[in-house]
Formats: sequence, structure tokens, C-alpha cells
Amino acid sequence: MELRFKYAARFEKLLRRQQAPEVLAVLRRYGGDCIPIPHRTERHYWSVSCLPSTPGKALVRINASWMELFSLYADGEGIRALFLVHLSDFTTDHSLDHGQVDDAFIERCVVTPEDVSYFFPPGEDIFGIKARGFSSICKFIAQSRALRAIRTFNLTHMNRGRNAFQASHCYSLADHMLSDGNAEERQSHAARGGSRMKKSPRE
Repeated sequence: MELRFKYAARFEKLLRRQQAPEVLAVLRRYGGDCIPIPHRTERHYWSVSCLPSTPGKALVRINASWMELFSLYADGEGIRALFLVHLSDFTTDHSLDHGQVDDAFIERCVVTPEDVSYFFPPGEDIFGIKARGFSSICKFIAQSRALRAIRTFNLTHMNRGRNAFQASHCYSLADHMLSDGNAEERQSHAARGGSRMKKSPRE
């Protein structure tokens, strides 16, 4: 219960921002489509932070194990997103060759080519994709190949062990992410000390 109330003030601050409706809409889609068995793995294997204090001034950030998975930032009056995925899912030959990035496919995943860019973070088989604008972010998540890649990367890191960022989990944001018309029931369950999934996501 202490953790549930710890970030309530940050959540209320986020709701006062003009980007809040788009942030919540994207998170709801990401939570439902991109995280394997999200209700049963919440906090223990993934977490969502609200207005995290880490560098970059993200509005929200989703983590698993020791890895950042997804972040949303303010972009003027709108939003921009950062997806971390496996490089091999976005090369033409599924290799780790930076020169084989499938630019044509990536550009088809957003509304206009100007809405997307990418970079190569440190580490093997890691690829960063930046999408700008609510419509392009939603289109990227909805594209079947991109969605599979996001889910694969997330599962990879959820299966690496317990989430290192459990103490930063914002239950209020998670309630919106996983909302299916039963948010009040989930909150009541948490208030009664309901147990969380303890098994590995692969199980």
C-alpha cells in the first residue's frame, strides 16, 4: 500500500499536463499489446515510472530487469516515444550488421518518414527507435512485425530475472495501462493485499 500511494502526487502532476490524454492512450495500448501476461507480471517483472527523476525528463518509462523498454517524452504540445528492440528484428537479413537496417520497413511503420529515426545503443543486438507524434506511435505499435519485435525484446528482458525498478512502480499509471473496465476491482484487490505472480514470464 505504501508504494501505491508513493507516486500518487506525480501521477496527479502528469494528469495536469496537456500531453496526458495521449500518454494514457499510448500506455493503455502498450500495456495490453506489448507486455506478455501483464497483469501477472506487474512490478515483479516490469514496472512503469511516472515523471522519473533519471536524466532525459521522460513523462513515463517502462522497465524490465535492468533494461529500459519504452519511454514517452513531451514534444511541444505532443509526445515522442523511444522503443528499445532487438536490432536483428529490424535488419533485412536478421543480422547484427548496422548497414542492413531495413529503413523502408521502419518508415512504413509510421505516418511519415520524418516521424521516425533510430540509433544504436551500447550492447549486442539492441536497437533504439524514436517515433514522433501520437498517430505515428500508435501506428508503429499496431504494425504486426514491429509489435512482434517489441514483445520479443520485452520477453527477453523479463526472463532475465526480477525487475530492478520495482520501487519506482507507479500503480496509478499501471491501472490505466491495464484497464479493462475493472480498474476499481484491481485497486480493491491490491488494497486487500492481493498476491502478485511469482513465476517467470516464460512459464
